[in-house]
Amino acid sequence: MGDFSVKIRKKARLVDESKCIACGQCAEKCPKKVPDEFNMKLGKRKAIYKHFAQGIPSVYTIDKENCIRIKKGAGKKKKPCGLCEDVCPAGAVDFDQSDECIEIQVGAIILATGYDLFDPSGLSQYGYGRIDNVVLSLEYERLMSASGPTHGHINRRSDGKLAKKIGFVQCVGSRDLRNKSYCSNFCCMHSIKEAILTKEHDTEAEAYIFYNDLRAMGKGFHQYRVRGERQYGIQYIRGRVGEITQDQEGNPIIWYEDTKENKVKNLTVDMAVLATASVPSTGIENLANILGVDLDEDGFIRSDPTHPLMTSVPGIFTCGACQCPMDIPESVVQASGAASAAAEVVFSDALQEQ
Repeated sequence: MGDFSVKIRKKARLVDESKCIACGQCAEKCPKKVPDEFNMKLGKRKAIYKHFAQGIPSVYTIDKENCIRIKKGAGKKKKPCGLCEDVCPAGAVDFDQSDECIEIQVGAIILATGYDLFDPSGLSQYGYGRIDNVVLSLEYERLMSASGPTHGHINRRSDGKLAKKIGFVQCVGSRDLRNKSYCSNFCCMHSIKEAILTKEHDTEAEAYIFYNDLRAMGKGFHQYRVRGERQYGIQYIRGRVGEITQDQEGNPIIWYEDTKENKVKNLTVDMAVLATASVPSTGIENLANILGVDLDEDGFIRSDPTHPLMTSVPGIFTCGACQCPMDIPESVVQASGAASAAAEVVFSDALQEQ
């Protein structure tokens, strides 16, 4: 069914994977700090780093764009840096390493490119990028993480104070004909989870979720929603948020239409969290052109309605949020199904060759 010749570019880490013991001494001594992409640029990382703590393989890599030795040392006899190489006990740092091009023959391909988040900077009514204490849901997620830039403390950007009153705004950029018309599937439950964790971090905190309608359709999801309200005191406010402004102290003011009372109201909070739309991952169009697979009207990988793991090209399968927005449990189930479908193709071809 499938017979593909695949070229893979393996980017040089400038660190030998077989030697690196992930001790961290290189990063500790590295003098260059840059914004950390994994922490949504809310904190800093070094020019030699691990992408994230649980990454596999657990190996460091050198950021060529920010490495002092690479940027300032080209053509010079005396290198301006190289501390990482000097302190590495395993001798793993290798500045002579270069990119590799690997070519392999495969019987099946699985597309699992995930998704990106909608950038709300262009939606001026929400104030993102203009109001310091308006953040994205993923930024808030990193603030709450013990391994994040604030070590689990929900500190405001404007003054560093702990945020005690949090407003979660749903459907930013999604379910909107001017932007993304579809529902992003997991945003409601993600905001409820974040609100519950907020209350677990600080029992005195207040959490408000502004929604059109809460879509809790998974197994046990409705009970989770109710538990958030009854056990943790989350306040659900049905109403579309029209604008977010700020007062003189930098506190976001959420303006919304209360659709139960048909009144325009506002609520001042310490921090507003935007649940933004899930969008196709960067580069998906180029990948689709290379593989010859079709995209749907929203830019996701088009799959067969009767066989949701199959793309328009036999032998190429898809799973997870590259075909449409979905949560983790559904993505895991699809991944297992795609792996089984790919294995079936490979074994079937092998049997026919025999």
